[in-house]
Amino acid sequence: MRRDAWAAAQQPAGALLGPLLAGSTQPHQVRRAAQGLGLPERGRYAVVVLGTAAMVPDRDGARWCWCGEVGVVLLGREGLDGPVGSLGEAGAGPGGVSPVVGGLAELGLARRLAGAALLTCGPGTREIVTLDERLPTALVASRPELSARLLAEVFGPLLVLEPAERALLVGTLEVWLECGGSVGRAAVRLRCHRNTVFNRLRRLERLTSRSLSHPHELVETVLALDALRLSAARGWGAG
Repeated sequence: MRRDAWAAAQQPAGALLGPLLAGSTQPHQVRRAAQGLGLPERGRYAVVVLGTAAMVPDRDGARWCWCGEVGVVLLGREGLDGPVGSLGEAGAGPGGVSPVVGGLAELGLARRLAGAALLTCGPGTREIVTLDERLPTALVASRPELSARLLAEVFGPLLVLEPAERALLVGTLEVWLECGGSVGRAAVRLRCHRNTVFNRLRRLERLTSRSLSHPHELVETVLALDALRLSAARGWGAG
């Protein structure tokens, strides 16, 4: 189907789903959408928010309805896996996918959660991400004023370093986290001595005034790292 014909075919769905996606839970609007689209009022639904509109076919028991860049999917047997795979195959990213909700009346909530997931995607990427796999990052991304404050409070001393020096410390932290906090495994990944990794991490602790062995301070550091990644991806970081 040509894109213009596809877009025209989606207009009735958009008109019926628009109020629900905007947050309405009025019973008459829920009934109207269900009857107009032949959908159950109660069912396993998810919402996806894309950077641009895409044509994604129904398959594997899943049924799609679109309102511009926002898609509502009635899930089939595969749950979210099938629709997420279809979006990826269609090259539809970047996109954020909500958790499963229990009916059309919950589409407004699902729309907000999918939007929060989309905020975690890097500019220019084609990734399709679910909120549940990006919850900490979504928390940071959805409150930019708090994200900026967290970044300044925790990583402020790093931001004044030379870019190469900052990248070395941050990169070591990222690898150490990916290695489950193992200095030895991180050293193998980074192709350096374990003492080098240890010394970099200790320097980072001194600069941030946060201990990586203290659970609460480690959480702050990891969230600040997410804030730094988002800042860099959007061109906000010190460079």
